[in-house]
Amino acid sequence: MSGMHAMPERRAGAADAEAGPPGKVDLHCHTNASDNTFGAADVVRQAAEAGVAALAITDHDTTAAVEEASRLGRSLGVEIVPGIEISAYDYERKRRAHILGLFIDPAHPALAALCDPIVERRTRLSYEMTERLAAAGYDIAWDDVLRYAGPGGAAFKQHIMHALVDRGYANHLFGELYRRLFSRGENGEPGIAHLPMRYVDARDAIRAVLDAGGIPVLAHPGQLRNFEAIPEWVDCGLQGLEVLHPSHSEEDLSRAAQAAAEYGLLVTGGSDFHGGYGDARWPLGSMDAGAESLATLRERALRNAGAR
Repeated sequence: MSGMHAMPERRAGAADAEAGPPGKVDLHCHTNASDNTFGAADVVRQAAEAGVAALAITDHDTTAAVEEASRLGRSLGVEIVPGIEISAYDYERKRRAHILGLFIDPAHPALAALCDPIVERRTRLSYEMTERLAAAGYDIAWDDVLRYAGPGGAAFKQHIMHALVDRGYANHLFGELYRRLFSRGENGEPGIAHLPMRYVDARDAIRAVLDAGGIPVLAHPGQLRNFEAIPEWVDCGLQGLEVLHPSHSEEDLSRAAQAAAEYGLLVTGGSDFHGGYGDARWPLGSMDAGAESLATLRERALRNAGAR
């Protein structure tokens, strides 16, 4: 299957000019519509400065930033791929899973129907977490947290932690205090502010992306240990696999590339950029999926649109 295979060692700067416009292709990025410290305009400007020719805006459970990013992208010469990252769950194996949707119709009602309740649940839990912290003696109020919530309407743990840093409780967002407060308890007791989040079934996320004319892609399968579910999700309509991701070890890269080849999945990759809420070692464009991958994805998107 032409265009299905990727070179796992690909990093920034490896795009093939003959397969499309020159420049890097970053197919996983966030804005402050979810959990990035930068708004859509700043993200697109940074992408242009980093030599990114195509950037997928894939905020968690919202497409609120896609329109603004697209407008600025046109003026700066950055192609914006409309996307989303749906917070899902593998209920058979009791593991979280993230489903990317690339080349979606951002206004499709299937996405809102599935994702709006996720945003509402996340924000309600963040409010309850904030109340717990206040009851435990932390000088924090809900308005302090909402200061950092963006146009997507959701408040995240990162926003709570940002408010705590502002209050002087820590010098860093993701240090010992973050672990003590928000740990899920996988290796011990959960944090004092941890509250379990209910996610949507990964199969429903895949179907919603397909309904919206997009390409469903399993994000960073090595990070969330999702490899075992791939055959089942292919049967549900999964069409792509994120091979290149900052969290992936060389073993993850190899295993993901092999899985993509075995199941005929399109290969993607991206920096998963979160600004100040992410790892500074992985800026925009630090993972380059390549122009050939972008061209193959675009062809599939056209086929998906024709099948609707």
